[in-house]
Amino acid sequence: MAKKEVKTLIGLDGIERTPQQEETLNAVINSLFKTDAGATILAYLKSITIETVAGPEIGNEQLRHIEGQRYIVGLLQRRMNKGKSQQIVKESQDG
Repeated sequence: MAKKEVKTLIGLDGIERTPQQEETLNAVINSLFKTDAGATILAYLKSITIETVAGPEIGNEQLRHIEGQRYIVGLLQRRMNKGKSQQIVKESQDG
């Protein structure tokens, strides 16, 4: 009997998951951050990471730390955008 292979893909974060796991993550993150409270938190995270400018005095370790933070916030935003587009596609298929 042939073994059924589970299809996986590389997600936005570089981690291998099933398409369903990816869709679930995107949908949950979108659902969380589209609320008023979630939007406030995302705006705060952006203000302390993506929108912060480091001057020439910043050291290598500090810069790496800030860039890691920016990556995470950017990843949340990308998953939110992906979840939003998944929802639009689902609504157009259901409607």
